[in-house]
Amino acid sequence: MTGFLDVLRGAVTDVSTAPADLATAAIDRSGARPDGLPLAVVRAVDVADVQATLRLAGEHGVPVVPRGAGTGLAGGALAGRGAVVLDVSGLDRIVEIDPDDELAVVEAGVVTAELDRAAQKSGLRYAPDPASAELSTIGGNIATNAGGMRCVKYGVTREAVLGLDVVLADGRLLHTGRRTVKGVAGLDLTALFVGSEGTLGVVVGATLRLRPRPERTLTAAAAYDSVEAAAQACSELIRQRREPSLLELLDGATLAVIDRAQGSDFAARGQALVIAQADGPAADGEIAAIADVLGREATWSERGVDPESSERLLFARRMALPSIERFGRALIEDICVPRSRLAAAFRGVERIARQYDVAIYAFAHAGDGNLHPIVAYDGPELPDAVRRAGDDLFALALDLGGTVTGEHGIGLLKRDWLARETGPDVTAVYGSIKAALDPHGILNPGKGF
Repeated sequence: MTGFLDVLRGAVTDVSTAPADLATAAIDRSGARPDGLPLAVVRAVDVADVQATLRLAGEHGVPVVPRGAGTGLAGGALAGRGAVVLDVSGLDRIVEIDPDDELAVVEAGVVTAELDRAAQKSGLRYAPDPASAELSTIGGNIATNAGGMRCVKYGVTREAVLGLDVVLADGRLLHTGRRTVKGVAGLDLTALFVGSEGTLGVVVGATLRLRPRPERTLTAAAAYDSVEAAAQACSELIRQRREPSLLELLDGATLAVIDRAQGSDFAARGQALVIAQADGPAADGEIAAIADVLGREATWSERGVDPESSERLLFARRMALPSIERFGRALIEDICVPRSRLAAAFRGVERIARQYDVAIYAFAHAGDGNLHPIVAYDGPELPDAVRRAGDDLFALALDLGGTVTGEHGIGLLKRDWLARETGPDVTAVYGSIKAALDPHGILNPGKGF
């Protein structure tokens, strides 16, 4: 590969083979480890660097692993022996904020929260809000079709993407989509690339829909004597056609570990906690109706009437994962079930925890049925009981008519389960699309499907 590296160094701005750079760029937040160090890291500073890297990699048969901030949780950015890591986080310009058409044009390396703050100056916001918003990049969000707490009202990343700039495996730069809210000219290639995890092309830019920033956001919280009662309260909100902008549920194990880490007393209020928000001009009436439903079977309830009290009620949800990770390692899972099966999903999580004698902390974006069962463990290696519990969590999702991932993606860790979920005919179609766009199979091989 010496010849390839020499050619690559002559064609792109920044190529590193330093062991420390290779080790850092080879991993993500999934906890999985690759089979060795990659060949090199390319730190792209412009689209031309991305094009040259892919063109040369294709000519030499070298696999390329696209990478943003490395915050992925499914092994989608793992880069093993012989691969080139293509780091696009340096493409970090906010090219345009258009307040009249309520859109932004950005490069792939823009940090999610930075875009939201830039939009705020025009009274707008970028609605998708993954938990990693202060670290994750727009390109990574698009690659995984990332979600977040506001998805119940505003949808996942796909709903915010109007158009893309994508570099194909042969180095061609493709422009998809449009700047208009509506548009049905041709096949929807934009939607094809959203969620494709870098297996079909490398996203280098995006035209994104922005939303008006609500003048008013109000919060309600309620505790329950069981996670089933909490899940049923969330389901009742949906049945009554309420429209929360956020609807989160935390189980008793999660409340207990938050109390242990933060010195709080959430577990004293009940064995599960639901937090809801409503925003916009009708927020007062909506949150009152939501609070009425949540309060019927609650052991405790409270309303947030201003930003300070609302943020205090959201504290438990924001501290859930940091509190779990304070006491050891965590296998961070991501399943989604029909909203009507939420209570059954939490029952299943509790059963799996007992069966394998492992600690599982479960919280959910209850408004869209997306659960995060977090399996805790000690030590550097993933214990067999934890691995088997994870497999049973995926099986639980499928048994309940759900999916093995709601927002984290398939990556390397869920490939076998994707095949079980979709079946051979669908995976064959995936393969045909992959072969058409990446005939030499250099783009993020082994990931997604």
